Amino acid sequence: MTAYAGLFIGPVGDEFGWSKTQVTAGLSLSSITVTILSPFFGVLIDRFGTRRLALPGLVLKALVFAGFGLVSNSVTQWLFIWFIYALTSLAVKSTVWTTAVAGVFSAGRGLALGVVLTGTAFAQMIVPPLGNYLIAEFGWRDAFAWLGFGWGGIAFILCVLFLFDAHDDARKARDAGEATDVSLPGLTIAQAWRTIALWRIAISTFIMMVFTIALMVHQIPLLVEAGVSRTNAAWLASLAGAIGIAGKLITGRLLDRYDPNWVGAITLSISSLGFALLLETFGTISMIFIAMLINGYTSGSKLQICAYLTSRYAGMKYFGTIFSIMAALIALGSGLGPLIGGIAYDLYGDYTPLLVGGVIGSLISAGLLLGLGPYPDWSTEETHSETFS
Repeated sequence: MTAYAGLFIGPVGDEFGWSKTQVTAGLSLSSITVTILSPFFGVLIDRFGTRRLALPGLVLKALVFAGFGLVSNSVTQWLFIWFIYALTSLAVKSTVWTTAVAGVFSAGRGLALGVVLTGTAFAQMIVPPLGNYLIAEFGWRDAFAWLGFGWGGIAFILCVLFLFDAHDDARKARDAGEATDVSLPGLTIAQAWRTIALWRIAISTFIMMVFTIALMVHQIPLLVEAGVSRTNAAWLASLAGAIGIAGKLITGRLLDRYDPNWVGAITLSISSLGFALLLETFGTISMIFIAMLINGYTSGSKLQICAYLTSRYAGMKYFGTIFSIMAALIALGSGLGPLIGGIAYDLYGDYTPLLVGGVIGSLISAGLLLGLGPYPDWSTEETHSETFS
């Protein structure tokens, strides 16, 4: 919805006379709701599998999204619809897709996650011009319906045809009488809480989300202050999004071929260079261009690195529940980052504190991944006690 939200701020606010704070308050409410409820929804993923949740979730989300077009001049109603939207969104958040992919792929899991997660990058490229066209041609109310039923309908058809995960395979084996034990390997919830590696992954991802999302939200005014025109700043931001696709695919391949701890650590540490090059000391046009390429590449891979490492250290037994806690931290970091960036700017009059914080945060995040140690071999039934120390 983040890709859509900015398109509707002006039209909705103009029709009802609402401030930008009132229009965007729903997005904040949605983020808070997802943060709180993600872990509970993860339990449902582990119990029922992704297909049984995603299919009805897509239908409900399409209906609710189209329902935004029926809103009247009531902020309370607007916020209520956003709350319902958040509830339906839980069924189609990143936890669903990463759980499905991680449960089916093993040797090529990194690249598979990268391919799936490029969908968000493509959406960020396609949706803004498409949504802007629909609003101009049909009005914002009908645009909600076109996007809800059109985008949601395509996703629903694709999931009906292709969305199957390890839970579905296990049920088929059980129904066919081919196996007596079809449980998936991995940590229990209690074991996951005691696993230091998972805590390090969670903290590393949270720190990166705070600073990278802050930069993503504030990148246009930051570039304008650096002397870049708004038009060129928008093109640079679009270029960074396109590079994010390459970041997901290349990182995925590297995760499959080399030590994933080192791949993750090096990728996150490179982010520090992207933040540093945007500082006024290095603020030439060429350095800004390189910085945007670096930030686009690395920002496209942090969620993928988190999902891959979580699946390797936690296994698939309760991956939905465990990764949903990671997803809650991701949502929290995404919400705090832009706020922290805005506060830093208001206090100091520029974005230097945010950029310096990004350099330090990237290096800390990278360091947390370096000390993870080897992950268990879930192809065997042996429990590796060192995982829990």
